[in-house]
Amino acid sequence: MQPDVTEARRIEAVPAIAKGPDLTVIAPTFNERENVEPLMEKLDAALSGVHWEVIFVDDDSPDGTAAHVREVARRDSRVRCVQRLGRRGLTSACAEAVLASSAPYVAIIDADLQHDETLLPRMLELLQREPETDVVIGSRYTEKSLSEGFTRARQAMSFIATRLAQTILRAKLSDPVSGFFMAKREVFEGSIRSLSGIGNKILVDVFASSPRPLKFKELAYQFKARLHGESKLDTLTVWEYLVLLADKSLGRIVPVRFLLFSLVGFTGVLVHLGVLRAALVATPLTFATSQALATLVAAISNFFLNNWLTYRDKRLTGWQIIPGLITFLLACSVGAVVNVAFAETVFEMTALWWLAGIAGAAVSAVLNYATTSIFTWRKR
Repeated sequence: MQPDVTEARRIEAVPAIAKGPDLTVIAPTFNERENVEPLMEKLDAALSGVHWEVIFVDDDSPDGTAAHVREVARRDSRVRCVQRLGRRGLTSACAEAVLASSAPYVAIIDADLQHDETLLPRMLELLQREPETDVVIGSRYTEKSLSEGFTRARQAMSFIATRLAQTILRAKLSDPVSGFFMAKREVFEGSIRSLSGIGNKILVDVFASSPRPLKFKELAYQFKARLHGESKLDTLTVWEYLVLLADKSLGRIVPVRFLLFSLVGFTGVLVHLGVLRAALVATPLTFATSQALATLVAAISNFFLNNWLTYRDKRLTGWQIIPGLITFLLACSVGAVVNVAFAETVFEMTALWWLAGIAGAAVSAVLNYATTSIFTWRKR
């Protein structure tokens, strides 16, 4: 039989299998389209001689960051894109990218060009040369001068965040909220199943979730000014950081998301009383109608607060809000029925009205939390 010349030529054209990268650089993005190629240029210059790749993890940016990354990836095989749909948060984004990589060393760097990429070779050298070192951190606090992109207000916030982090960490980091560091792969593998995945302070999460104390080195760098895009630091970012600390402190006892859900429920009681009072004073509505109106307004208030605070990483947007609100109201109506029935049973057994009220509220809170987690803010 004559050999298939076309097939032989096709086989000869297939390149030899290349060795995997020694270093994976992970750059989480949200509306960072203009920073993709400048970051690639900086990494290319800084990591000359290193076998590396970069994974851009994009939370479905409306500016088309993911599509632009894929365009760059078609020209450069070192570039990869992980586009996430319906999920938010830097920590969870980095965790997914780590699981998608195979390199023995992993670096986290912001895509906003404020970190000093020229430190990456030194970080890699330290990890390779010192087997006892687990993590090398880029620190903004080991030098006394104020970095170009580090305003005094932001410095003050980071100072407070650092002090708060020390309450849960087993390491004296000068900059635990740094978003710029490199670690051995086994560090991530040891902590990734225990990560809270809340917010964007992944370094705190990694150290607090590690089953053993991590040994680290810190390298000073100057925090640069942002060139493109807008800072992601806002009030809700601070809120997420506090939630992360609470989760690492109390999460083994009670889910922090349940605590937030209950806190929002308490604000709903205040809204309910306010609307009920206003309806009785300012309108001709009967008590029953006013009570129904107050209940509805409080439930709607609870839905939007939970969507904004409790489930920020899975928050509903656009048209998703309508079915989300409907499932939330239905779940809470079931909880209300169970509340009354359980409270009545407890009252018949104990004759203590206050105990019956608390028991009914507690049962409905747990039920509402469970059902809304499944049907309203389910993982998509």
